[in-house]
Amino acid sequence: MATHQARRRLAALAGGLAVLGLSLGFVGSPATAAPPPPADYVALGDSYTAGTGSGGLYRDALCWQSHPGYVDVVADTGRVNLLGNLACHGALLVPGGPFYNGAPSVIEQIASGQTALRNAELVSITAGAIDAGSLLALQACATPDTVTCAGTVNAIIANLPVLETGLEGIYQTIRASAPQATIAVLGYPRLFDPVNGVPVIPVQNQTMVNQAIDALNSTIAKAVVDSGTNAKFIDVTKRFAGHAANSLEPWIVLDLRLPLPDANFHPNIAGHQAYAAALVSAVKPAQLAKR
Repeated sequence: MATHQARRRLAALAGGLAVLGLSLGFVGSPATAAPPPPADYVALGDSYTAGTGSGGLYRDALCWQSHPGYVDVVADTGRVNLLGNLACHGALLVPGGPFYNGAPSVIEQIASGQTALRNAELVSITAGAIDAGSLLALQACATPDTVTCAGTVNAIIANLPVLETGLEGIYQTIRASAPQATIAVLGYPRLFDPVNGVPVIPVQNQTMVNQAIDALNSTIAKAVVDSGTNAKFIDVTKRFAGHAANSLEPWIVLDLRLPLPDANFHPNIAGHQAYAAALVSAVKPAQLAKR
């Protein structure tokens, strides 16, 4: 009898402890879900993707890169597995023409990166500024001559439909080479703040350069849509607001001692971090990886 009562007391105690455990949260927790695998990533394009402005310029034959550019920043998040950054400072869409400097063009980058692209789940690219004539605009508008600046900018804008056709072809070629990948096409920031910035060049010229950049971004965005691919345009204009090259807190390099060095008018380290944030926010790499 005593034994039976003792067993009943033990059972009641055990039940009470179980209830107490539940009330305090002492329950078996489910196994922690494994983190998503990183997305396989390839980068293509011009100096903005090659990292220019972020640090020293590494000259590997004809392809110049700087580190840590936005591609490196994205890779360091662990959300992507960088298969290769094929972008080169000075790269055009295709080789040849008056702005060709020997740097591997985007079409050549695609050809050399076929294996990586075939496995890629994310491809990012900046391209088109040099083809559009950005160097001509900066040279013409760096002087006090507003008439020459206006004429150069107007000529560049008038020729943008030709660039659009070239961009469409590039996005289609990337899609054919990287059929599993989301294509992230990043635009360019406005270079000047005509209202609050230091008047390094005439305010009218600053405004005209920015208008050319806006027109270029619109052309890139239209080419993305008209390419018929899954490419996505990522506008960085708002992210760079207040951080132009002539602002008090610039995210764009401007060394007035050397008006046109390689790094000028490219993102500095903070600017490349802003590019990385724009890319990660827009495409969410973890959702692209194969499970």
